[in-house]
Amino acid sequence: MNLIVKHCFTKPTKVIERFHVQKLAYVALQDVPFRFDNGDTKRQLLARSRYLLFKSADKWSNTQKERAKILFAQYPGIKQAYSLTLSLRMILSLTKDKGASLAKLAIWYNQITDSGFESFNTISATIYTHYTEILNFFDNRSTNASAESFNAKLKAFRAVLRGVNDVKYFLFRVSKIYA
Repeated sequence: MNLIVKHCFTKPTKVIERFHVQKLAYVALQDVPFRFDNGDTKRQLLARSRYLLFKSADKWSNTQKERAKILFAQYPGIKQAYSLTLSLRMILSLTKDKGASLAKLAIWYNQITDSGFESFNTISATIYTHYTEILNFFDNRSTNASAESFNAKLKAFRAVLRGVNDVKYFLFRVSKIYA
């Protein structure tokens, strides 16, 4: 294009429109990510914080502690939700008595309701509907781990067969193999 302009016009004055120059600056601005003190961008902070939220704070590494401090300062709602989740974990792991568990679970349920977090609606409804079955855990602190294990074996067996066409035969095979 430059050769054509030089050949056709003997004394041209090239002008680059300011819009294009400003557009380049705006693109550059968007490519400069904000970094927190630990070097994370906002996206990295959120992605890398995911696993620390599954642990109690006393098991965090120094890096995770620093990341959590930044995360909770930026997103106080996540800090509140983390606290609620951790308190449920403590109820389920530390409480031994079924009656005390009922009281603590009721208080926790009220805290969830008061928090206004829509993401907790499912667990809130589950506790409301099935609290007696949930509390049965505290009788012997029994779990359904054996049922989950057997379910995994059934799924793997079904996958090997590439599905089930004949249910009676499938049940016969399962009873012979796993009975």
